[in-house]
Amino acid sequence: MKISEHSDATRPRARGTERSLARRAELIAIGRKLFADTSYDALSMDDIARQAHVAKGLIYYYFQSKRGYYLAIINDSVADLVTFAASELELEQLDRVHRTMEGYLRYAEHNQAAFRAVVSGGVGFDAEVHAIRDGVREAIVATVAEGAYGRTDIAPLARMGLFAWVCGVEGATLDWIDRPQLSREQMREILVKQLGGALRAIEELDPAYPTPAPARRDA
Repeated sequence: MKISEHSDATRPRARGTERSLARRAELIAIGRKLFADTSYDALSMDDIARQAHVAKGLIYYYFQSKRGYYLAIINDSVADLVTFAASELELEQLDRVHRTMEGYLRYAEHNQAAFRAVVSGGVGFDAEVHAIRDGVREAIVATVAEGAYGRTDIAPLARMGLFAWVCGVEGATLDWIDRPQLSREQMREILVKQLGGALRAIEELDPAYPTPAPARRDA
């Protein structure tokens, strides 16, 4: 499921007016701040309403439930990440990878609770949060594939090489936000160099996918 498709599922039924849409966006912005460093279970609807300075019924009106509100917040925040990763197509390949990793790490650093929820898949097996996570993974794979190979419809072996790298990025980033002993710049450089290794491995196994010049050892 794509991020955009899942976002549609968490939007309210047509409320009709621009004012309603603006109010909903405002509530999501408030929720992003509340949930940035606080887990889902740690905040009750009463807590949320009190800290947001709104009536609890207003949140139910737009999102139907605490879970609906939380999913809308996660969708909104990760959509920013995906949009950032897929932008600036005119940049050189290496610059785009650096920019993507910088944005990814900034997001994880400033939205730790949401990042943990997305990467871990929520509490237990949460199909909706898994769908959000899978959408982020595929969006980043597509972004890297476009930059490296000029297209997103790549062969299964190349896709798996990039997908494995993305999963490694997730695990390393989780550890980093729990134990921030490295600077964001150091983390970014490690992840970018690991991508170079993944691209070289893909070429070794499938010469139809040559390593881009910036990632070649002889570059």
